[in-house]
Amino acid sequence: MAFNYDNYLRLEKMPTLWCWGCGDGVILKSFIRAIDKLGISKDDVCVVSGIGCSGRFSSYVDFNTVHTTHGRTVAYATGIKLANPDKHVICVAGDGDALAIGGNHTIHGCRRNIDITMIVINNFIYGLTNSQTSPTTPRGAWSVTMKQGNIDPTFDGCKLAEAAGASFVAREKVSEPKKMEKVIAAALQHKGFAYVELLSNCHINLGRKNKMASAMENLDWIDSITLPKKKYDALPEEEKVNILPTGILKQDTDAEEYCEMYGKLKEVYQGKRDKFTQADFKKVI
Repeated sequence: MAFNYDNYLRLEKMPTLWCWGCGDGVILKSFIRAIDKLGISKDDVCVVSGIGCSGRFSSYVDFNTVHTTHGRTVAYATGIKLANPDKHVICVAGDGDALAIGGNHTIHGCRRNIDITMIVINNFIYGLTNSQTSPTTPRGAWSVTMKQGNIDPTFDGCKLAEAAGASFVAREKVSEPKKMEKVIAAALQHKGFAYVELLSNCHINLGRKNKMASAMENLDWIDSITLPKKKYDALPEEEKVNILPTGILKQDTDAEEYCEMYGKLKEVYQGKRDKFTQADFKKVI
């Protein structure tokens, strides 16, 4: 029996405004299947999105949703989560939204390890605003702001998230929708900040000027620069250059979660417990 997505969509918003062949629709469907598989009530979900192609995500799903300003998804989501610690709060942002203007908020969401799932749709370009260079645009690629080839170093968001303190980090790609579904489900079940990077095609604003004019050509390129983590780890260090590992890259179930600590902090001010000391934390500096 075919899966019924209608229960999770705002049908009056259909069809989507995403370009034909865009991977965002595949991500949307994987996300919905993960929610359904886990049996999470729509009333217990809040999706927060920013500006960009990914920003439309919150308009299409029939959950509690907030459409925020550019780069501020984690800031809004932090407030929502602290006020509603029992709800699933999910940020959906693009590579520019999450790692450029929103990079600071992403870092501190990871650092606090607050129980938020952050889905970063990485299509290697600013797609909505006509293909400016983003933090993940490959070196040498054409963009409207680097017409002679991008010279900026490429940014690895997963490495940033790991270093900043996210307790769950994963990466998958739209050519593997079932694997995307599994990592999204794992992220939603994880207690702590879960950073999930999903590699998507933008053949319209990245591909056409970089010899990937069709969706499949763009997806073939993504396949060529990725390897499952187990195979990636087996490579010699020199062969790991320009390859991105996929799968669950980090999963720390012992890290202290911010909402729980915030709850204890409220008890301090209510006179129900003593103030925090260094002895209260596993990691101090």
